[in-house]
Amino acid sequence: MRRGVKVTLVGGVFAVMVGGAGYGAYNVVNGVTGGGGSSGAGPRAVKTGPPTSGEIGETTKKFFAAWAAGDAEQAGQYTNNAEVASKILTGYREDAHLTKVKLTPGKTTGTIVPFSVEATVSYKGKAKPLAYDSELTVVRGETTGRALVDWDPSVIHPDLKRDDTLETGEAAAPPIQAVDRNGQVLDKKDYPSLGPVLDQLRAKYGDKAGGTPGVELYVQHADENAGTKTLLTLAKGKAGQLRTTLSASAQRAAEKAVARHADSSVVAVQPSSGEVLAVANHRQDEFNAAFEGTMAPGSTMKIVSAAMLIDKGVTKASGPAPCPDSAVWQSNRINNLPGLAPDEGATLSDSFARSCNTAFVKLVDEDGITDASLTEEAQNRFGLGLDWKVGVRTTDGSVPASGGPDRAQNMIGQGKVQLNPLNMASVTATAMTGAFRQPVIVDPGLDDRELAQARGLPASTVQQLRQMMNRTAVSGTGARAMSGLSGSIGAKTGSAEVTGQEKPDSWFTGYREDVAAAAVVQKGGHGGDAAGPIVAAVLAAGS
Repeated sequence: MRRGVKVTLVGGVFAVMVGGAGYGAYNVVNGVTGGGGSSGAGPRAVKTGPPTSGEIGETTKKFFAAWAAGDAEQAGQYTNNAEVASKILTGYREDAHLTKVKLTPGKTTGTIVPFSVEATVSYKGKAKPLAYDSELTVVRGETTGRALVDWDPSVIHPDLKRDDTLETGEAAAPPIQAVDRNGQVLDKKDYPSLGPVLDQLRAKYGDKAGGTPGVELYVQHADENAGTKTLLTLAKGKAGQLRTTLSASAQRAAEKAVARHADSSVVAVQPSSGEVLAVANHRQDEFNAAFEGTMAPGSTMKIVSAAMLIDKGVTKASGPAPCPDSAVWQSNRINNLPGLAPDEGATLSDSFARSCNTAFVKLVDEDGITDASLTEEAQNRFGLGLDWKVGVRTTDGSVPASGGPDRAQNMIGQGKVQLNPLNMASVTATAMTGAFRQPVIVDPGLDDRELAQARGLPASTVQQLRQMMNRTAVSGTGARAMSGLSGSIGAKTGSAEVTGQEKPDSWFTGYREDVAAAAVVQKGGHGGDAAGPIVAAVLAAGS
């Protein structure tokens, strides 16, 4: 089967004029000079301003007619990126084998036209109907003044992104039947958050799971690590069974917990093994923010910062860590959350449990602390920033050595620090056990992956971190969220300020027995209010 058309914007291949959305404005259709007048005639006036409703309707009608007729070149002429659009529309018919296309516009809102698509996928004697919804935007071409479809691959199908292709044929990988640690089947219907994860597992391990591929219409992502997304199955393949480290009960609790808040993510791991027990996201897109996000973690970072202060001998859990109203570092004033009373006699345990920012900032210039100290602690003790090989795509944390104001900001999880719930769940697991065990979602022996290594924490540091996290969970900022949990528990809250965002991101991480979990709710406010109950629900479910 011929592979789908893939187009990349490369300088010199074709001209691009930036304008509008998507790829930009590429307007060579119907030149703007006068049509056959005398040599003295000036150029035809180019229209400006938003397209009128009449122009929007006419452009949409012509674009749909050419698309439905299979005339990719003509359809491309009604877009602001004719060459790219024509090639992808050619692939729609020749590589995706989509015919009998019927396009029905919905009610236009401004310049946006929603529409429905009905088509037939036909391949080697097999045929099935396909129906889906999409939308397009009509803009004014900058050089022609014509009303044109603002080209983006999502016009053709909402799951298409730049350089992705639609293809029909033998599937890129055999299907898998993913099962949890106890053999219970995990599918997208019952566990919708696992969709992107299962797609990546299929792409990477489908050939190793013992199945045979079927015939499918699928999205081939430009990033091969992202795998494929099946849109329609014409002939089923045989699924091979793939055992994961996930726990169906923990996953169920995670899915239910993130449903309470938009833009929320949670991860649970087993500290004794590093195995991922649950991963869930509640988002409008399919981005796996729980594993791949890059966000400031706020005061949950104080777990790493406290460990660094203890390991460097600056202070200890019962040692001094005064908590004034504000602190200044490199002309940068840092305050505490509103309502936090100052305490000049506070210990590190006091300031940790109350999440006092100024206590950590006041200690950042002590002897032995350098711009690289937090970076070294994060990498050498907690494994952050190393190349994790979890089994699916992840972002493994960034705690860069930072001078100036960012040295202090990094200590409280702002500045240049970028983490996600997977990273923070691992941090909590390391703080709880003292050993860094790189998270995994499938057995490393399946493909002989070499896992990241870090030396972990001294026993005395672990003992102090557990004491401080337990205090936070029992009587500190995490107490309300953790109040219903028994056994060995610990927690840390975080509220990460984001430029231009009215409310901070809500972060929370905690452990209970042999489960560690971390969650973020973007724009969720205080850590204990939004993210805290999510973590508590997952910890209550256990492993």
